[in-house]
Amino acid sequence: MDKHPPGRRDFLKKMTALSAAGIPAAMSPNDAAAQHAHHVAQVAAAGRPAQSVAQTRRFLTQAEFDFIEAAAARLIPADELGPGAKEAGAAGFIDGQLESSWGTQGRNYRQGPWPDTAVPQQGYQLPHTPQEVYRAGIRDTNAYCEKRYGKLFDKLGANEQDDVLRDLEAGKVDLPGVPARSFFAMLHTNTIESFFADPMYGGNRDKVGWKLVGFPGVAAVYTSHIGNYNTPYRAEPVSIADYENGRVAVDEHGHPKHVMLSANDQEKNHGDH
Repeated sequence: MDKHPPGRRDFLKKMTALSAAGIPAAMSPNDAAAQHAHHVAQVAAAGRPAQSVAQTRRFLTQAEFDFIEAAAARLIPADELGPGAKEAGAAGFIDGQLESSWGTQGRNYRQGPWPDTAVPQQGYQLPHTPQEVYRAGIRDTNAYCEKRYGKLFDKLGANEQDDVLRDLEAGKVDLPGVPARSFFAMLHTNTIESFFADPMYGGNRDKVGWKLVGFPGVAAVYTSHIGNYNTPYRAEPVSIADYENGRVAVDEHGHPKHVMLSANDQEKNHGDH
């Protein structure tokens, strides 16, 4: 984190340079397929709209959920460009990933050794599962905050929270259960993922991340746009849930028909979100 509180513009500039060296993405293609199938089954059984399922806490305790919401609000804060990661549902997204096989390292080799000299190209180098990293990291960071400030992390002021996150990132906090830098890197990476993942996974609520960067979501047919050089492709984003639940028109091949945004629509998206 920077010396000054981060803004959305700063976040967008830095999002491609994640500080998660050696930290795996929360959702591999295989995990995504399994999570998706489980999610669709839940929706069918409950008879509820697809995006509502992911909002129920599944792994995190309430105190852990509150910690992540507070941290997400500082890592990607709301500003003049729209809502931040907290409002987009970062804690719900991370909770869902931790409950999945990713959270338990269910598809990963988990035998040592665990060399301290490992380089990022060697991949994930902790003996802890993501569930264990979050549980220990949140517990120990809260203990550090109580000792230093007399309050839990989510009860601190914004400047104090920024100081704690900055010290975690720099490895200046001695966490007994897990390396501070590893905990911060995982939290940071997963928060960014939550802001841009398909909303069906619990984050990117109302597609705020996609609207911010102009991502259209599920791919359509772009033939008619070939040759429109230097013209941004601005469409109302389509999520997987939109597609599966018939909330978007499709062409004869089953591809979604994107609704193009006018300049006024684009301005409204940024103003409302």
